[in-house]
Amino acid sequence: MNIYFICTGNTCRSPMAAAILKARKLDGVVVRSAGIYAMPGGGISENAKMVLTEQAIVFEHVSQQIEAQDLQWANLILTMTSAHKEMILQAFPSISEKIFTLKEYIAPYGSYDVSDPFGGDVNIYRQTFQELNKLIDALETKLSED
Repeated sequence: MNIYFICTGNTCRSPMAAAILKARKLDGVVVRSAGIYAMPGGGISENAKMVLTEQAIVFEHVSQQIEAQDLQWANLILTMTSAHKEMILQAFPSISEKIFTLKEYIAPYGSYDVSDPFGGDVNIYRQTFQELNKLIDALETKLSED
């Protein structure tokens, strides 16, 4: 299963989600991440790096923009917000059957958006990490059931 996480800048949410899922070492699961407005070649945000390091999650990350070939590669595309999903669908309507917000894919939450820690202090990043960690727990369960 090829999973592609998408957020805005590919410096906070999608790389954290990818790092959390990769750390689970699920058999047959390959993970990538990108951002709609990412600056290619950049790094993960300092606070995201700090939080992942605190959680002993080893990761490597270089930010990148969404690529059409990665959208084709993916079996499952998980965005951090409904707006991300809609923007991608406008440009690539053929992928509609495999794109969801992360929350939408897991369960019918009231909001489909993962909070954006960008510009916040490390505590905001910790909160987003906890949110993502719970969502990845549920994703792992769902993947094992399918």
